[in-house]
Amino acid sequence: MLISDEVVKASGLSEEELLVELILLLFQQDQISLGRAAELLNMSQFRFQRLIASRGICIHYDVAELREDIQYLTEKGWL
Repeated sequence: MLISDEVVKASGLSEEELLVELILLLFQQDQISLGRAAELLNMSQFRFQRLIASRGICIHYDVAELREDIQYLTEKGWL
């Protein structure tokens, strides 16, 4: 399901800005990992970390997220 133009318009944000806000919210609520959030926004983890730092959002990183990131890095052939 796509977000309707009406919802995008009501937000007062561009589609890209709304996506960033949604991903940030999911990250803050522990719904997605840092690595997955960065991937969904098509940015490096370092850049995503700078983004969340600029918003005053703390990094929460647990064992499950470490495992997810290791799996992601392995799938990409980087580990």
